[in-house]
Amino acid sequence: MSAELHALPSLTDGPAEESRAGVVSVVIADDHALVRRGLRALLEREREVAVVGEADALPGALRSVRELTPDVLVLDMRMRDGSSVLAIGELREQAPDTRVVVVTAEDNPLFAEHALAAGALGFVQKEHADVELPAAIRSVVRGERYVSPRVEAKLASYRAIHVDDALTARELEVVRLIALGHTSVEVARILEISPRTVESHRARVQAKLALGTRAELVRYALRHGMLVL
Repeated sequence: MSAELHALPSLTDGPAEESRAGVVSVVIADDHALVRRGLRALLEREREVAVVGEADALPGALRSVRELTPDVLVLDMRMRDGSSVLAIGELREQAPDTRVVVVTAEDNPLFAEHALAAGALGFVQKEHADVELPAAIRSVVRGERYVSPRVEAKLASYRAIHVDDALTARELEVVRLIALGHTSVEVARILEISPRTVESHRARVQAKLALGTRAELVRYALRHGMLVL
């Protein structure tokens, strides 16, 4: 994250309805304390942003959103304790008025594709957060999407190539876990679903992607950066 904070227009220059009482309330969820401190310091320099909570794990992030009802959740894409993509879907059901901005060190368009499909409105690279995060928050509180320009360009290319193989968030997790070597029973336990459901997801994925074997599934996951830790 750059040390210099670029000046941006006021986050509430748009319609009055884009935030409550003229202040955008934000919860930050990242499993690295140093990153949380950096994001908090960045946002607290924005006069009309109030950081009302922090979380270092996904259950805490979901609990904070339920209890604090922030305008925006700033969520790390790769939390250690679970799938941020699946958490986005759960959050959208529990707190539909809270917008989600994903922050990540990755520029892989597949990550953006699935975060947005799950319900996130913003996708920001951490290395450009000083410029992109305030801009993203300003966009999402108006109900507009914001994607890091670098990722947006890659996303457009990705979609042009993969128009027929879009996976759901759940299918993405099943593919990733299978490619990491987990059995269907293990995947079922991790995702808290039945082994039969795992096999159904796997069959749909293989049909969508025209993949016949586990080895082909693994190669697909590797090619699309799904095994990055």
